[in-house]
Amino acid sequence: MAAGLFELRKDAITGWWVATIVDRAFHRDRFARAAESVDDGGDCQNCRLPAGDGIRLRTLKDFAFHLVGTDEEARDRDASVAQVSLGDARASGSWRTIVAPPREHRALHAVGSEVIEGLLAEVRTALANARVTAQTDHLQVVQNWGAQAGARTNHLCLDLYDLPQIPHRIAEELGGAARFVIREGECPWCRLVRDEPNRPDRLVWQDDSTVAFAPFASRSSFEVWIVPRRHEADFGRSTDRDIAATGEALRQVLGALAVTLDGPPYNLVLHTAPLREQVDATYHWHWEIHPRLREIAGLELGTGLPVNPVSPEDAVEELIARTRQSGSRVLEASG
Repeated sequence: MAAGLFELRKDAITGWWVATIVDRAFHRDRFARAAESVDDGGDCQNCRLPAGDGIRLRTLKDFAFHLVGTDEEARDRDASVAQVSLGDARASGSWRTIVAPPREHRALHAVGSEVIEGLLAEVRTALANARVTAQTDHLQVVQNWGAQAGARTNHLCLDLYDLPQIPHRIAEELGGAARFVIREGECPWCRLVRDEPNRPDRLVWQDDSTVAFAPFASRSSFEVWIVPRRHEADFGRSTDRDIAATGEALRQVLGALAVTLDGPPYNLVLHTAPLREQVDATYHWHWEIHPRLREIAGLELGTGLPVNPVSPEDAVEELIARTRQSGSRVLEASG
């Protein structure tokens, strides 16, 4: 069999395809990649802005998005941008960040449960407030860790992007989940948290509240989804127990990735219900972790087909074996 054989796998929710290489032996030295620090000139603005000692919310751009549409639509409009109040400007989106206490430059899994839960609680509050004001369509929450993942600071933080439209990925999930419910009679993520614990080759970690697993059609190497067992579309309605459980799952999974891949750069992304949509029956909030271990190549750029050089089964096998070999206490609740 020729080396590098692609196995085309289909995401059961979105219908998107992924090319997974399944006949190439995993070599850790090709993927272990430590997160690089950001050159901030010795001045971390998130340590001093805004003032305070605890977790803080910082506004970076109060008017972050100017919706112009297509090139033709943009040319048909007046080229000037009208002066508006800050309150009205927020209707076009904002960019904010939830910053950890001053001088907190450790990775998320290393800071302890109190800080993790504090950051997640601020995310919940921001989502709940955004739904009440209903000024934008979607609040996207991300963490970029390491320069290779697009981080612009070494400070531990979560970025909030108020978007004037529903992102393509979320839109595809919304449509796919609705079709899945009509076809199968249940939420696709509820099925996943029921079925994935019975597939140990993709199960990363679980407890009574949460299941963490590598999805069958993983788009990136060592991709992990963290999904609550309790059905809920909106993270803004998460309970304190949900916050604690999610924090523990993030600590466990990111800790295992750090042990296995030398503390890699990654993007952590929250998938939650749009602010103006009623999708309680069909959507299910969850977090996705995408380690940034390689560059995007021409096939992916030209076709939109993700290529994953490490099968999710091989990735989970490496995660479990490496954490056990190191004597780490992460993944203790894995079953």
